[in-house]
Order: sequence, then C-alpha cells, then structure tokens
Amino acid sequence: MHSKNYLHLLNGKRILIVEDEYFLADETRRQLIALKAEVVGPVAHVDDALELISSRKIDGAILDVHLGDELVFPVAERLDELDIPFVFATGYDPNVVPEKFSGFTLCEKPTELGKIARALFANGGLDEPQ
Repeated sequence: MHSKNYLHLLNGKRILIVEDEYFLADETRRQLIALKAEVVGPVAHVDDALELISSRKIDGAILDVHLGDELVFPVAERLDELDIPFVFATGYDPNVVPEKFSGFTLCEKPTELGKIARALFANGGLDEPQ
C-alpha cells in the first residue's frame, strides 16, 4: 500500500512537533491540521517538549534530532517510557541516532506525513508489507 493511504490515521490524533526550524515546524503543523490532527507545539527545545509531554495527552510525536545545540534524545526516551510512538525527522546522517532507538523510523526532511502516519499508527509500523 502506498504511504499516502495512511494519512487518515492522523485524523483526531494529538501530535507533538519538536522542531527548531520555524518554517518546517509551521509547514508540518499546517499539514497536520489539514488532516484533522491536533497539533501539540511545535516546540524547539528539549525542556519545552518534556513539559508538554507531562502536561498534555499526546498520541504520537515527530522529533527533529538536532535542536540548535541540543539533541532530542531525552524527549525520545521519555516518549518511549510512556509507550507513545514517535519518529525522528532529520536531514542528518541516521547514524547520529543511538542504537537503542534504531527501531524507530527516520524520515528525511521535509517530513513525509504519509510515511509518518504509517510508522506511528499502522499496526506493525513500517514492517508491514507494501
């Protein structure tokens, strides 16, 4: 199945966006709203993301790996503890992601929402047959 067929999975979901590039964050926010998702954030710092995770209901998250001089991995660890699915969205080499997160999807920027929807909410994520 083509990944665009998964876009409906975002309908009604609360998606946290952690992204430090304003235009990318805003574009992703607008696309998610058009798909009837509820956007949490976007935020550009680890502390802000952790605050939202502790204070808001979140169904899934899109995480930029590099946030200025910070790396997003403390956010990924917290989401993992709470069993909240997430994907890394990065233009960098995927080898920067620690091995313990190797099972999580890496999407190149700009974010491809069909692929993200499938990774977050389709049973089996990206391992299911196409």
